[in-house]
This record gives sequence, C-alpha cells and structure tokens, in this order.
Amino acid sequence: MTINQDMLGELLGTFVTDLGATIAAGNVVVGHRLGLYRRLADAPATAEQLAQRTDTDPRYVTEWLSGQAAGGYVSYDPATEQFSLTGEQAYALADPEGPLYLPGAFVLALGALRAESQITDAFRTGSGMGWHEHHEDVFTGCEMFFRPGYVANLTSSWIPALDGVEAKLADGGRVADVGCGHGASTVLLAQAYPKAKILGSDYHQASIDTARKRAADAGVADRARFEVASAQTFSGTGYDLVATFDCLHDMGDPIGAARHIRQALAADGTWLIVEPLAGDTLADNLNPVGRIYYSSSTLVCVPNARSQPGGYALGAQAGETAIRRVAEKAGFTRFRRAAETPFNAVYEARP
Repeated sequence: MTINQDMLGELLGTFVTDLGATIAAGNVVVGHRLGLYRRLADAPATAEQLAQRTDTDPRYVTEWLSGQAAGGYVSYDPATEQFSLTGEQAYALADPEGPLYLPGAFVLALGALRAESQITDAFRTGSGMGWHEHHEDVFTGCEMFFRPGYVANLTSSWIPALDGVEAKLADGGRVADVGCGHGASTVLLAQAYPKAKILGSDYHQASIDTARKRAADAGVADRARFEVASAQTFSGTGYDLVATFDCLHDMGDPIGAARHIRQALAADGTWLIVEPLAGDTLADNLNPVGRIYYSSSTLVCVPNARSQPGGYALGAQAGETAIRRVAEKAGFTRFRRAAETPFNAVYEARP
C-alpha cells in the first residue's frame, strides 16, 4: 500500500481536532456546572482568583483554564497571567438565558454519548432506543441547546413569517405545541400571546413534569397546560396553530403524526414545522452543520424513531423535499419554507 503523506497529514489534522474537541466537551460542561464562565465574565482573573470566586480548587482551575485558552474558549494574557472572556466569548458561554448558549450543546452531546453501548447493540439488531431511555442530560441539554434559538426567533421572526397566524394568537387563538419536551417553546408562546390558550404535549412523563414547573415559574400556567400524549394522540381540535419544534424527524410515524395534526387544525389553521436545516441530498449536507446533525441523529433521533411503531425514520437531516412529502401524504395542500436560520428551516403547511 502506498501512503500519500500529505493526505495522511490532513487526516491526522482532523483527528487531532476531533480528539481535542471530544475531550474538551467534558471541560465545557464542567465550566457550565460550576459557573466558571459566568464568573470569569465578571472580570479578568488568574486561576487562583477564579477559583476563589467560584469556591473551587485552584489546581483544577489552572488546568481547566489552560485547556480553554488553548481551545480558544477563553483568552489569556501572558504579561499578567490573567484569563478573560471577550464580549463574544461571554455572549456564547456565560449567559444561560441569552439567545446563544453553547454549553447546552455539550451537555446534550455528552448525555447522548452515554448510550454508546446500547446504540452499538442496536446497529447489530436493528432495534431502537427511546428518548425516555437516555440519560437525563439529553433532556436538559436539549432544552439548553434549542431554547436560545427559540428565544431569538420564535415570536420575533418565525410566527410573523406565517400567513395570518400572529394576529390570531394575539386575539386569543388556540395552539398545540407537539413534542414540547421541557416546554421552552410553549412558555415563550404563552408569554408573547397572553390571550392565547396553549397545549403542550409530549410522550415523556418526566419532561411534562418539568414543563409544568417551567410554566408555573414563568407565571403562565393559567394559559399553558400540558398533557402526556404522543404526536398521534394529543387532544383537542380546532387549533389555529399546531407546532412541532425539532421533533418531527424523531418520530417513528411522522405521516401518522401529520395526519393527526391536520385533523386537529381548524379549517384555516396552520402547521408550523421547525426542523434542522438540511439540503435534499447527502452531498448537500457534507458540511460542519450536517456532520453535527448526522452524528446526533445516529445516537438519538434514528434510534428513537426505530423504537416506535411506524418504521419510518426521517433522521435529523431530512431536507425540504422529505418534509414536504410527509405533509402532502397527510393531506396538506399548501406547503412552503417560511423562514430559516443557520441551524433551522421553518416550514408552513396548511390544509
């Protein structure tokens, strides 16, 4: 075998980058859990000073900060031996309630990786692994990862991009948030449209318990209620809006879910479908974002779909054509892409 040294060097460069990122993920989660980023955002600090601020051990903090600086997540000044966060680093790493919070993605990723042995077995057997069977970090990390995008876009750009929906919600429309998880999107809708009545549903009891608490803490429990139900069985009819946020591709029977959604809508109702941004072909998705979604889908999305009746696993990189096909098979006659972000495509389907 003849080895091209330049190509080998390129592969090794990818390996070094990936291995460093894999190990660094755990360190990002440590920083999240201990508040290291948040307290470093207060002011520049040496390792000893940051350890004092966070009531942690200086030797561990020294090693953590060194790795973070090497990875570009924090900044370092050799002259003062102080570490700091730039405005951009603080924006992305130090505000869990802001419009961008990167540590949440790493909580989700590490939670998903805990299932590696079960997923390896699933490769051999073709069986599935349900969402509810994953480590709890998958649920909390998913909320932390997706909620900032909803904060930044849901009521400011996605809802206004839909035909006539914003006015209906402002006047007291009815909404079903299907596959709501911890209820981040449900609560945001209830806060933005106080006259609307909103039902959040999810098949996972623990997530619904958390969603009810989130709604109570936000003071919207009077207009946002929750139930344990699948996308094929959620209750109610005559909805002005049914929304599925980043969950249609996880379902074992997305066409069955779409049919139930159509039946639950009012005659002039709208189905809002938010899905990971993807092209229609594998070649279209061979990029860094596609890599994240395909890899996550292998560990979480496809196994969840395979665990459910239906046998139809879209995967997290189902493009517009695949989503349109689901809507059309369910009887929707109008379908369009209403908006998009660097990570999401936003579709509108109507009966």
